[in-house]
Amino acid sequence: MSNFQSLQRQELTQAKLKHPPLKSAHEGYAVILEELDEVWAHVKTKQPDYRAMRRELIQVAAMAQRMAEEICEREIRFTPPNP
Repeated sequence: MSNFQSLQRQELTQAKLKHPPLKSAHEGYAVILEELDEVWAHVKTKQPDYRAMRRELIQVAAMAQRMAEEICEREIRFTPPNP
């Protein structure tokens, strides 16, 4: 496992302890977009802080995994497949 993956796993664990489960795909998207906007803020600067950018990317990855697990997996289990 890479250092990034390890940090992403830690971020995901901390987020789950701190915040209740995501309620909808809209909420998950909003959380991911907020984190991605923070990455964009670093990208736009003349001299990006790559350590800070990496921290934000770790949060993006953690929230993407959280949305996949809490929203997508739930809906896949409880929604019949399309014919």
